[in-house]
Amino acid sequence: MEQWFVYTMVALGAFGIQRFLYKVSAEKKCNTAWTTFSFMGTVAVMSAVLFFTAGGSVENIWFLIFISLINSASFLAGTITTIEALKYISTSVAYPAIRLNTAIVVIFSILYFKDNLSAYQAAGIILAITVIVILTGSAGNGRDTVVNSRFRRGIVLIFTAFTSGAVAAISSKFAAIGTNHLAFIALSYTLSMLFSFLLRSHLQGKDENPDHRNALVIGLCMGFVNFVGFYALLRALSEGPLSIVISVTGMYFVIAVVLSAIIYRESLTPLRLAGIVLTVVSITLMRM
Repeated sequence: MEQWFVYTMVALGAFGIQRFLYKVSAEKKCNTAWTTFSFMGTVAVMSAVLFFTAGGSVENIWFLIFISLINSASFLAGTITTIEALKYISTSVAYPAIRLNTAIVVIFSILYFKDNLSAYQAAGIILAITVIVILTGSAGNGRDTVVNSRFRRGIVLIFTAFTSGAVAAISSKFAAIGTNHLAFIALSYTLSMLFSFLLRSHLQGKDENPDHRNALVIGLCMGFVNFVGFYALLRALSEGPLSIVISVTGMYFVIAVVLSAIIYRESLTPLRLAGIVLTVVSITLMRM
């Protein structure tokens, strides 16, 4: 097994646990800004300490700043909207829909990095569109206006997370091949930490827990697993093809959905199960 694929599998496992912790934060009604502040701050400190103790250096500081700004803004937007979406929509609907942005990343990789599009990948992209229709059909029967109103709000958040996630993945590829990995992680997450702090009041609604201790602890745990996963992802992207690495790590949602079903007793309706299965199939096809 090639080393970049080993790193890819490590990232897959770490991201699956991280996304389940998003669900934990949503269930405990934590202020998302405080959760992400703790999350981003933990990763920033860990990567900065390792960068300086290893005597790391950066050749092009302006490229590092530029790519870190793009990655920070997109990743933070994706993180916040994902956690917020999970307050309105179950993980079995939200995560498969968000991870369909793998199709965008694969197409970009084919056009920019000249990856060859196989018949399997084309089939996977077509199947991805079908999954969106199936997951939308799982919203309900249209009679419960309260449920549908919450679902519509969740869909808007999912779309934002969908788009932001694609930008974050693509910018990570450029960072992986163009700058010091630890320096990139440290700067990107430091910026995200600062942005999160600025949003703390805006995300403190009447339903959010005013006691932020849970948010800080959950964010700390997110930070540890994300640091492992993101560093492994950058190592995989520096050696392996973007289309395959992102497609494989994109299956993290299966881990999060299974853990949510076990721990939070989330129901998996036939339509949602079909959506999950077809999403896995579509991502699998796109990495062939």
